[in-house]
Amino acid sequence: LESPYRVVKEGLVTEEIVFLSAIEEADHVIAQASAAMNDKQELIDELVAVRHLNEFTVKAPADVTLMDVSPKQVVSVAASLIPFLEHDDANRALMGSNMQRQAVPTLRADKPLVGTGMERNVARDSGVCVVARRGGVIDSVDASRIVVR
Repeated sequence: LESPYRVVKEGLVTEEIVFLSAIEEADHVIAQASAAMNDKQELIDELVAVRHLNEFTVKAPADVTLMDVSPKQVVSVAASLIPFLEHDDANRALMGSNMQRQAVPTLRADKPLVGTGMERNVARDSGVCVVARRGGVIDSVDASRIVVR
């Protein structure tokens, strides 16, 4: 598995993307995707929150070599489905993501009242959803087939 990262050169965040495994990323100084930047894509804080050698610390912008593409790439699929995760206590977030694996499917599915935007991707990538080849109106459904007009 590899994750995408934006290349940072001397505090300037470039559009160049590199893909690294978890082992390879440990050697780099990686800034969070939410790090403050100006219009020229330069890191503007004196100290930037980073991951380096599998530890969280702060470093000067000149020391940063990579930047996360998205704030969601640090969390698991289950955790990415928790709305407002950044405002949640770490223990509660862990409990919530673990409880999602134990969830029992409902007979009538309803869309969530609050979402994170990841629900569609998770459902599609799970491989258990039926996806129509083209749009249409559903005529009938039974246990063995779905008819789309």
